[in-house]
Amino acid sequence: MSLCIGAALANEPTEASKKPDMAKGQATFTAVCAACHGADGNSGSPEYPKLAQQHPEYLVKQLTEFKSGKRANAVMMGMSMSLSEEDMKNIAAWLSHNNAKPGFAKDKDLVALGEKIYRGGLSDRQVPACAGCHSPNGAGIPAQYPRLSGQHADYVATQLTNYRDGKRTNNLQMSQVAAKLNDREIKALADYVAGLR
Repeated sequence: MSLCIGAALANEPTEASKKPDMAKGQATFTAVCAACHGADGNSGSPEYPKLAQQHPEYLVKQLTEFKSGKRANAVMMGMSMSLSEEDMKNIAAWLSHNNAKPGFAKDKDLVALGEKIYRGGLSDRQVPACAGCHSPNGAGIPAQYPRLSGQHADYVATQLTNYRDGKRTNNLQMSQVAAKLNDREIKALADYVAGLR
């Protein structure tokens, strides 16, 4: 191998170091994901999560876990099977740059309980404050904890219930926290999160 060819190969970007292609991410998202998650990642249906402005690392992790079956969901497993790692990174990068549309809480009585749990936890049951990981305004912590602010209350309640009931098993920490919550507390947290800004 000549020195020039060797130098050129050494400068080729590796899969891990390649910057995501936002245009490809948008095109793939439009073709594969937009029907359920909305044209810009702001799902209009409370059964599908809003993905706009979500941390890209979190999105890639979830897509990878759907594809492998670690996170069980027949529809998402099927949708993710056609996606390469590069596709996932492109989609996630594009979504992270879209602004999430704000949500709103619906029940003022439940919101007070949700705020109490989100901000202070439940010390008698050793339930930590959600804000400790997902931040006080629900923005999350990139690469560690997802953004929750403005998420559909129905979707959040379903996921917390699935963690509690052992139907969603891809995060031990969340399974342990949700196991200590009753239906009313889950509904209150979900309603509070929907209104976070």
